[in-house]
This record gives sequence, structure tokens and C-alpha cells, in this order.
Amino acid sequence: MEYMTSANLHSTETAVVLSDILLAIDRGDLAVLILLDLTAALDTVDHDILLQRLLMSFGIQDVALQWFQSYLLGRSQYVRRGVARSTIVALMCGVPQGSVLGPILFIMYTADLVSVTESHGLSPYMYADDTQVNGSCRPAAVDDFSLRISACVGAVSSWMKSNRLSLNCDKTEVLWCASCRRQHQLPSNALSIDGTLVEPVKSARDLGIYIDSGLLMRTHVQRTD
Repeated sequence: MEYMTSANLHSTETAVVLSDILLAIDRGDLAVLILLDLTAALDTVDHDILLQRLLMSFGIQDVALQWFQSYLLGRSQYVRRGVARSTIVALMCGVPQGSVLGPILFIMYTADLVSVTESHGLSPYMYADDTQVNGSCRPAAVDDFSLRISACVGAVSSWMKSNRLSLNCDKTEVLWCASCRRQHQLPSNALSIDGTLVEPVKSARDLGIYIDSGLLMRTHVQRTD
């Protein structure tokens, strides 16, 4: 499991993902990368749940916990257009975006997703609100493996719902990868994710890096030329 929180580690996280995929392909396996999309992730973090998690899971208490409480609670917002201004609304959820603490707090909030994913034999990668799931299997086992992926992402979605987060299945992407000579063995059937059929893509953008199913980087070169 890789935790990444600094913006200058974008390429490092992608390199870790690519390294795991390449190792699987070198073994003759088929690899899969699921790029999960969360709806307004940082804006939907429940303050009460987050503070409870900081206390119970990370042992943050007393003055340190009070500091986080003062940082999160008591915030408000309104919309202004010219001289017109909406009613001020108290914020009951969300972490400040553009802050150093925002991505860190979100990772701490979603830390339990690690055990949820690993319980299905898959590997999670988390960078702020960017969450990915990676795994591999022998070509002959791809049907059973696809069922395991669906079960895993379904469990992730259920966990998110219970923690006031929302998985956007329509924008979630599934990328199968294999060596050039095994491309014909990649599954083309849609994957069922939380009741939504998600068609496999030929390439996907991972933190600014385009990854294609053959890992030849042709898509990245074409898009950035």
C-alpha cells in the first residue's frame, strides 16, 4: 500500500503502479487497474466521523484532537454575485481544499479502504482523493478474477456510502494490461461495478500520465506531443 500526499509525488505514485503492473506482465499474468472516481470527495468528508477516526484509529487525542476540531468546525460559506449575497450556511462536512492538511485528512478518513481492498486480494493506491485498485491473474483465471474485482469495488462502494462518500461509477475506469503477444487474451466484457456496467478502456489518465493496455506509452506521447 502506498500513501502519497505531496503534489510533487504525482509521477512517483504512477511509477509505483506501473512497476506493479509490469512485474505482473513479466510473470505472464493479465493485470488490471481500476481508477475510482469519487463525487465531490473532499467536500463530503463528515467532520464527526473524521474526528472519531482520528481518535480511535490514529490515537490523536487531548490538545491535538482539539486543534483538529477547531480547524474543521465552525466554518461557513455563502455565494456572492456582485453586491448580492446568499444566506450564510454552516458547513457540517468537507475539508478545506488547497490546504496542506486537506489531502492528508482525506487519506486518514479513508484509511479503512486499505483493509477492505486487501481482503479481496487486491492492492489499493491512494493519493489524496485519487483512489485506485490494482491486481493480476493468470489468463485462464480471468473470469473468476473479474468476479472478485466486482465484489471488491462493490465493497468499497458500500463502505463509502456508510461514510458519506459517493463512488461515481459512470466515471470510474477499468484498464486491463498485458504484453503485446497476450493482448488478445484481455477481457472485453463490461465489468459490473455496484450495479453499473463499466466497459474496459484502452488507455486511462493516471495523475497526468496516460497508460495504455500494452504499456507502450504511445497514448501519452500522442497526447503530450
